[in-house]
Amino acid sequence: MKNKSIRKAYNAGRYYPGSKEEIEKFFTLFNHSLEQAEDSKERLSINPQAVIAPHGEYYLSGFTANIAHRLLAKRRVKRVVVIAAAENIPFKGVATVDFEYYETPLGELKVDRDYLGVIATHFPITLIESGYKQEYKTEIQMPFIAHYQPEVEVIELLYNDSSPKLLEELLYWLLEDSLTSIVLSSNLSQNVSEKLGNTLDTFAINAIAHQNISMFHEAEASSKEGIEALLKSTHNLNLSSHILDYRTSTDVTGNPEECTGYTSAAFCKVE
Repeated sequence: MKNKSIRKAYNAGRYYPGSKEEIEKFFTLFNHSLEQAEDSKERLSINPQAVIAPHGEYYLSGFTANIAHRLLAKRRVKRVVVIAAAENIPFKGVATVDFEYYETPLGELKVDRDYLGVIATHFPITLIESGYKQEYKTEIQMPFIAHYQPEVEVIELLYNDSSPKLLEELLYWLLEDSLTSIVLSSNLSQNVSEKLGNTLDTFAINAIAHQNISMFHEAEASSKEGIEALLKSTHNLNLSSHILDYRTSTDVTGNPEECTGYTSAAFCKVE
């Protein structure tokens, strides 16, 4: 019998806990804090088709990402597509890695290879064969999916030097599918002073809240082109935008000279 091919969790124990017990402690803490918040009822009523979630270490940005994933799980879908800008692989366009399963500390997630084939008939998809081990931006979202949606299948997409039109058309096409949810993995401003970071992040948050791409040009984000394409796609599909949370690494580290911003946002059908 052929052994199944597995995309290993290469960054477990680095950006997020490597054991099931440790990672579930984080989720319990995140949800306890969320449920104690004054606006928890309002935030938990949101039912998104797509979310933006940060990819910092869990102790820095996990609470913010957790809200997005908890809400996304309310929607019953067949698959979740996780998208981020590549950081370590030289290619142009949109790419994926060819595996049957995705490893997480909470168990394996099945890769929807059939639907990936359908995507590839509509859009040019490059197959990455090496260098993906350090691409943590997509990987860091998978334990959340394994926790909240263990039965769904996943697809990992990375982009690099891609045309805005390709990203916009791809995201629009995915959003039209009622069996697909999207996670766009991105931090905001990175490794700047807290003062500058707050200024840049204010542009980003206002732009996301109002789906204003020109305003987002003044912001910073690790998956900036992906967010701009998502804003345009969700606007064209008449999806409403909701900011779920915002915080910075300085809130935890106390270091105002080296600050990274984290936000999560949800995009929903207008009722």
